[in-house]
Amino acid sequence: MNASDVMETLTIARWDGPVPADWQRRARASLEAGRVLFFPALAFRPAPDERPLLSPAVLDNTRKNISLDPSTGRLGGTSLAGSERERLAAMMTRFATAATGFLRALAPGYAAHLEPARTSFRPAEIDDRPTSPRQDDRRLHVDAFPTRPLQGRRILRLFSNIAPDGTARHWRVGEPFADFADAFVPRLRPALPGSATLLAALGLTKGRRSAYDEMMLRLHDAAKRDGDYQSRAPQVALELPAGSSWLVYTDLVLHAAVRGHTALEQTFYLPLSAMADPEHAPLRVLERLTGRALV
Repeated sequence: MNASDVMETLTIARWDGPVPADWQRRARASLEAGRVLFFPALAFRPAPDERPLLSPAVLDNTRKNISLDPSTGRLGGTSLAGSERERLAAMMTRFATAATGFLRALAPGYAAHLEPARTSFRPAEIDDRPTSPRQDDRRLHVDAFPTRPLQGRRILRLFSNIAPDGTARHWRVGEPFADFADAFVPRLRPALPGSATLLAALGLTKGRRSAYDEMMLRLHDAAKRDGDYQSRAPQVALELPAGSSWLVYTDLVLHAAVRGHTALEQTFYLPLSAMADPEHAPLRVLERLTGRALV
């Protein structure tokens, strides 16, 4: 494996488009096939009065990221107050708006189905975070959310490296999801009967987990806890410079964020019905492996 196997580069430099039709088709096909779309010239530029916010000092020490909830406007994970807090929220909102507009221009077939989720600001150095294997994003994994069941919806994320000192962000990207699932699914323990209903009734999950959600969570945990897999699995190192952006289905692409600091990220959810080729989606891959409907 090398970088060209896992990454597609598009030299788009504007957040507001337009994007040629042939690039739109290329982008959507590459994303759904499990490639990282890399935009080396697509830079998100903080305003001069926002630059003092590009520091790990803005964290409140309870989380590794600051998050903005689009449904409430609530900013979580920061120690800032007053005008500084408002300025940080404004920067993150501006990024969310730019990311949403960009994705609508890049993949107009998704536009009617996009559900913007949380916006995240990641100011701290990744490599300085002591954590358990299950929570360690430096290990290869696919994304799945313990408290937010997605019922087969996709997780699409746009990242932008805004490190003021020019530090690159380093990722590793692993083998195709189908190969990973084929090896790990037979090892997974089934969920306890009734556990999904109980978690939802207690308010510990935002809705009831489907069999798909349970399986994705177990795949996430199994990969991270398997030290032998982490060291021996096929993987490619990517260097993502400051001033660049990248887009990826993180439920499909095995990835690890290894080093770097000061990045913005926007999450989107999309239904399976929005896919041009749904057969590559994790839900379809897992249903073929298990021989049953998972949602």
